[in-house]
Amino acid sequence: MSTIDQLSSTSTANLLKQKDTISQQNGGEAFAKHLKSAIDEVNELQQESDQAMTDIATGQVKDLHQAALAIGKAETSMKLMLEIRNKALNAYKEIGRTQL
Repeated sequence: MSTIDQLSSTSTANLLKQKDTISQQNGGEAFAKHLKSAIDEVNELQQESDQAMTDIATGQVKDLHQAALAIGKAETSMKLMLEIRNKALNAYKEIGRTQL
């Protein structure tokens, strides 16, 4: 029986009891998986950028344009990740201030 079938066959009281468990199992894990994937991608871009900067500093760069693009991509992805982090922290603080 799928989760949707389970939801449609239960009463409202049981649904409210199961709400936290279902959302944490499905939504929380999926969100964490996507977040980890995004962080890994940003980390990979940062490592490529570091390698490009090292190649430029040592004179081993083969294509300066590609190195500049790698550095720019890493910078942009880091800025985006920081903005996402800031938005998530603001949302968390707002939820903390919300009265139930």
